[in-house]
Amino acid sequence: MITDIRPDPLIAPSTGRVRGSGAVAHEMKETYDMAAMKPRTGDGPLEVTKEGRGFVMRVPLEGGGRLVVELNATEAQALGDALTSVVS
Repeated sequence: MITDIRPDPLIAPSTGRVRGSGAVAHEMKETYDMAAMKPRTGDGPLEVTKEGRGFVMRVPLEGGGRLVVELNATEAQALGDALTSVVS
């Protein structure tokens, strides 16, 4: 009769795959699936897109990366008015 059942520390419970260093995974002939890596081709221009009922504004940052802000229609109008008053 088995009285002591413990999970194997090298097997990830959610996937059943071997976890740990690459050496351990290589020795056991199993590896993790890796997420797709997208190359960073630059931060791109300022852009605003309509998504669903709102707007998504992507602002490139000086040190790299982007600031992403989601706005509803009222907030987008207020932002537009504020920017217009500063520029003109």
